[in-house]
Amino acid sequence: MIEPTVTMPPSRVRQPPLRRRGRPPRPSRPTRSRRSPRPPRPPRSAEAVRFPVLAVVFVCAACGLVYELELVALASYLIGDSVTQASVVLSVMVFAMGVGSLLAKRLRCRAAVGFGMVEAGLALVGGCSALALYAAFAWLGESRYVVVAFSLAIGVLIGAEIPLLMSLIQRASGAGSGSAPPSGAGSGVGVGPGAAKRARRQAPAAEQDDAAGTVADLFAADYVGALVGGLAFPFLLLPWLGQLTGALVTGAVNVIAGGGLVLWVFRRDLTSRSRALLIAVNVSVLAVLATATVLVGDFEEAARRAVYGEQVRVAVHTDLQEVVVTGGREGPPDLFLDGRLRVSGQDEHRYHEALVHPAMNGPHERVLIVGGGDGLAAREVLRYPGVSSVTVVELDPGVVRLARTDPALATLNAQAFRDPRVRVVYADAFNWLRGAADRLQERYDVVISDLPDPGITPSTKLYSEEFHGLVARVLTRSGRFAVHAGSVTDRPHTYWTVDATLRAAGFATRPYSASGRTPGFAAGPDRADRTSGTERGPGDWGFLLAVPGGRPPALGLAPDAPRLRSLGVGTLEAAARRAERTRGAELPPSTLVHPRYGG
Repeated sequence: MIEPTVTMPPSRVRQPPLRRRGRPPRPSRPTRSRRSPRPPRPPRSAEAVRFPVLAVVFVCAACGLVYELELVALASYLIGDSVTQASVVLSVMVFAMGVGSLLAKRLRCRAAVGFGMVEAGLALVGGCSALALYAAFAWLGESRYVVVAFSLAIGVLIGAEIPLLMSLIQRASGAGSGSAPPSGAGSGVGVGPGAAKRARRQAPAAEQDDAAGTVADLFAADYVGALVGGLAFPFLLLPWLGQLTGALVTGAVNVIAGGGLVLWVFRRDLTSRSRALLIAVNVSVLAVLATATVLVGDFEEAARRAVYGEQVRVAVHTDLQEVVVTGGREGPPDLFLDGRLRVSGQDEHRYHEALVHPAMNGPHERVLIVGGGDGLAAREVLRYPGVSSVTVVELDPGVVRLARTDPALATLNAQAFRDPRVRVVYADAFNWLRGAADRLQERYDVVISDLPDPGITPSTKLYSEEFHGLVARVLTRSGRFAVHAGSVTDRPHTYWTVDATLRAAGFATRPYSASGRTPGFAAGPDRADRTSGTERGPGDWGFLLAVPGGRPPALGLAPDAPRLRSLGVGTLEAAARRAERTRGAELPPSTLVHPRYGG
C-alpha cells in the first residue's frame, strides 16, 4: 500500500457553493441513522488458490495422458501397426493442443466458467473415446477416422486448460497481493502524480516475477501428473479395469477434479446462472459415465458378437492380449489373438504340416518352437518317434493355459502340452535366445518359428537379422530353421524381405508356400472387405526353410514322417515353384534399428 502523503493542488479542491446574500443558511436536518454498508469480502490469498489449482493441474495432466495412451493402445489393437497409430495420435493431438491454446483466448474474460466447461467436455469425450472407437470398429467397419477425430477433440480441450488456469491463478494472485488503487480510499486525500508513477514502475517487475513463478509451477505439476498417468495406465488401469472401463473411470476423476475446483475455489467468479449451468453439466457428464460403466460389459459382449460372430466360446483378457475362441460345440474352433485370426480349425493342418514337416527331414531329436502357444506345432513335432525333447518358448502364459484347459483346443492339439517331452518356457523369445546361446550345452536340431505375420509390429524384432543370428547360435551344424514369413502372393515384399534377412544372418534358404486361409489377419471389419461382400484375407501361407551355410536345403519329407493330409513330395515341389515365381529384385535385410516390414 502506497501511503497518501502528497496533497492535492488547491485548484482541485472542491469549494462549497456560494450562497446569496440576505438569506440565512437553511438549518440542517437531523441525519437519519442508516445501516452501515456491508464490509467487502477479504481478498483470497494467492497461496490458498495456488495449491488447489496445482493439484487439479496434476490430476488433469494424468487424465489427459491416459486418454492419449488409450487411443494409441486401442488403435494399435484394432487397426494394427502400433508405430503408425502412435505417430498419428501424438502428432494430431499436439497440433490440436496448439489450436486449443489459441481458442482459449476467447474464454479468458470468463475463465472460471470456461475452464469448468472445458473439463466437463474433456471428461465426456476422453472417457467415451474407447467405447466410440470400439463401436466404430465393430459395427461401422472403419475406425481410422474416429481415431483422428478423437485425437483432435481431446487435443483441443487439453490445450485450452493451461491458458485458462493461468488467467484464474493470476487473477487470484492479483486480488490477494495487497496492491491498492492509486486513490487513498477512506482518507479523503488523493495520491499525487509522482507517487502514482513510482507505483506503476514498481508493479510490473513484481507481476512479471509472479507470472514466471506461476508458469513454472503449472508446468511442473503438469509434467509430474503426466508421469503418474503414463505409469498408471499400463500397471493399474489396464490390468484392473481394462481399456473401456479404465477410460470411463478416468473421465469421472477428470470431471470431479475440474468441476470441484471451479465450483469451490473460484465460486466468487461465478454468477448464479453460470453456477447452476456448471452443476447441471457436471452432474450430466457423471451420469453418462456412470451409466456407461454399468453397461460396459453388455456393450463389450455385443461388440464382440459383431466382430467374431454369434458362436463365441471363450473370451479372456490375458496380461498381454485378448484371446477369443469361437466355433460350435461340434465343429473345430477358431482362435483369435487381439482380433486377428491365428488358428482356423478347418484348415490349420495345412499351415502346421507345411511349417513343421519339411524341417524334420534330417536329425530331429531336439526341437525348439518359438511361439506356438496353441500347441499345434508341437502336435506335429510329437508325431515323430525320434523326438526326445520339445522346448516351446511362448510369451503369453494365458494362451498356453487356454490350449491346455479348453476342451476344443486341447482336442485340436491332441493334448500336446501333457506330453512329458514338452517343456514350456514363458519368456520373450529374443531375450531368452540371447541368454540361452551361452547357457545351453546342447544345440537344437530343428528350430521352428511359429510367429504372427511379420507385418504385425510387435513381432517385427523376431524377424530381424539380429534374431536370426541368435537362432544360428543355438542350431547344430546340420540343423534346420523353418520360418513362417507371411503371404507370398499378397505380400511379396514382406515375404522376400524375410528371405533377405535370413541370408544376411548366414543362412541359405528355400522358399515354398501352402494354400489356405492366412492367420495373422483380423476377422474384424478393419481387415475385411465388407463393401464387396468378401471377408477373406490373403489366400496362402509363405514359408522359408533355412540352413547354416551357403547351400540351400532340399525340400522333402523325413523317412519316418507320419501320414499327412495335405503335404507330399510333389506338393512341396509345386509349392516351391509357386513361391519362386513371385521373386523380384534383391531387397535389403530388416534389422532392429531399421525394420523394413509393412510394405
